Amino acid sequence: MFLSILYLFLAIKQNVWCFVAAFFSTLIYTIIFFDASLLMDSFLNAYYLLMAIYGWYSWKYSNIKENKELEISSFGIKTNIKIIILLSILSLILGFYMQNYTSADFAYLDTFTTIFAIYSTYLLTKKIIENWIYWIVIDTVSIYIYINKQFYLTAVLFAIYTILAIVAFIKWKSEYEKTN
Repeated sequence: MFLSILYLFLAIKQNVWCFVAAFFSTLIYTIIFFDASLLMDSFLNAYYLLMAIYGWYSWKYSNIKENKELEISSFGIKTNIKIIILLSILSLILGFYMQNYTSADFAYLDTFTTIFAIYSTYLLTKKIIENWIYWIVIDTVSIYIYINKQFYLTAVLFAIYTILAIVAFIKWKSEYEKTN
């Protein structure tokens, strides 16, 4: 939990070391979830682990020719609406499969949070400001799921994530507006 929260604090500050904290946090969670036979959670954390490596590279070397750090950018409302529609359709299709062909609990919600988390993680590696809005929604839905599954400490962790995502969005938006 400490490394996960450290990751978010460093990401808020746009410190590339956030990805080192993310790497070790997700490595630990990948192993824990695998040992607990939560294979999809383990898979998702393995993805996060790879994205920590990619994020480090993206933030550190994307603008190496210009000798400056990657800057915060935005996709804008039209692009985000298209992405939300596409990811929602994908979530519904996969949620249908999970609901009807597996023993998954909260099949649609869990699929929604997983699909959007995969995408949002990529957005963070590219410093797209909307990633924080997506995380606020994902984390809020996750709190509901974890409370219903009686994972109360995890729900508290996701409440902290939600608060930090709000703080991050405000901070990144302020910086984005200054540079644009």
